[in-house]
Amino acid sequence: MSASATQAFWHNFLGPSPGWYKKAIIAFLVINPVLLYTIGPFATGWVLIGEFIFTLALALRCYPLQPGGLLAIEAVILGMTSPHSVFHETEANFEVILLLMFMVAGIYFMKDLLLFVFTRILLKVKSKIVLSLLFSLVAAFLSAFLDALTVTAVLISVGVGFYSVYHKVASGKGSHHDTHDHGSDVDVQANHKEDLEDFRAFLRSLLMHGAVGTALGGVCTLVGEPQNLLIASVADWDFIKFVTVMAPVTMPVLACGLMTCALLEWSGKFGYGAKLPASVRLVLNEFQENADEKRDTRDVARLVVQALVAVILVLGLAMHWAAVGLIGLMVIVLLTAFNGIVEEHQIGHAFEEALPFTALLVVFFAIVAVIHDQHLFTPVIDAVLAMDSTIRPGMFFIANGVLSMISDNVFVATVYINEVKMALDAGSISRAEFDQLAVAINTGTNLPSVATPNGQAAFLFLLTSALAPLIRLSYGRMVIMALPYTIVMGGVGLACVTAFI
Repeated sequence: MSASATQAFWHNFLGPSPGWYKKAIIAFLVINPVLLYTIGPFATGWVLIGEFIFTLALALRCYPLQPGGLLAIEAVILGMTSPHSVFHETEANFEVILLLMFMVAGIYFMKDLLLFVFTRILLKVKSKIVLSLLFSLVAAFLSAFLDALTVTAVLISVGVGFYSVYHKVASGKGSHHDTHDHGSDVDVQANHKEDLEDFRAFLRSLLMHGAVGTALGGVCTLVGEPQNLLIASVADWDFIKFVTVMAPVTMPVLACGLMTCALLEWSGKFGYGAKLPASVRLVLNEFQENADEKRDTRDVARLVVQALVAVILVLGLAMHWAAVGLIGLMVIVLLTAFNGIVEEHQIGHAFEEALPFTALLVVFFAIVAVIHDQHLFTPVIDAVLAMDSTIRPGMFFIANGVLSMISDNVFVATVYINEVKMALDAGSISRAEFDQLAVAINTGTNLPSVATPNGQAAFLFLLTSALAPLIRLSYGRMVIMALPYTIVMGGVGLACVTAFI
């Protein structure tokens, strides 16, 4: 093969990613078979997890779907898992896939209403501390009754809306300019560059407060997170029982989480504290005034339809009319039908945000299948179950928290609650001990898992969204910004589990 052809293949491999990144991925693919036949599948499985986390950590260098997918394909070829196991993990999370495909697209068709409401909140609430608390508290409340991914989709849509409005003006265009690439800073004028960076920092802090809020609220109720419903079904708890059993842990954590939010904004540490630049506030004010002036009867009708569908959405999710994804599909049908969006290319844009992440999530399930088939968590589970019953709840909380930082918290909760149920059925533990451990599993998988984007699908969704590169929100920055929350939520959660459960 000629040198030019070799260079062509090299340049095409992972596209514009840095050379060192491409070499690292190739090294992973070369070394994994060697490790498998030298140190065995168990140790190689942990190496594979580390490699996959590497691709997530450098998501801004290369979208993790391609390098992570290559690692997953190799794992199947090497026999560390099977296509059947991957399909089984995917099938078990089919509701999450439906949610991503349809609910996120449904939120896309509600963006006019979201921008209308949140622009007013942003402009009327001048205090950054109050605004941050508001974002966190609203996200927590909505996540307790809806779904963390749905709430995150709302936050992302709002963030992109704010950013695109100012970026157009910073690039010398009107805020209503239709054709503008807000992913490129080439046209940003010199006098706007500093304010644009400050605005990015402002949005990063708001989005992180909101994302953490989804975890604070999601742990509280039966419907807040997928694993909550699983744990409740195994424990035979209804909605009220679940809330009351979890309250000794979840309520103190919620209060301390909100206090942490206020302290971070007051102190300005860990990447928080950025204020809304005056020039950005002026642009958003002008955008609102222009939108109000130009809004005709049809625009008002669209907003009314979106508001009515939003009410239907909340009722449908709160009352569990159907799987979340199917409710999202209903939202798409209603909003497009009554707002005159009937052309295929118009509808297609709504799915551009969610489908790449959906594909990435299936790749993630392949890694989870490796964890399951190679029993990577079994030693930890066996060690914790062998401990004295007095310290077992606290150790379950720690073990679930650490594993959820590495893997998916839904998978960790599934493994642990099934092991505990088998111990109950075998008579190894009492019903009272089972209830204690169920609380420890739920809070352990929900609270410390905010430490990394791996643990919570909502965090991973935010990291790999179109918004993250716009506001320079990388894996490392997310970990740093989540660190104080991790310490407080994990510490208070552990203390409450130890003292009250």
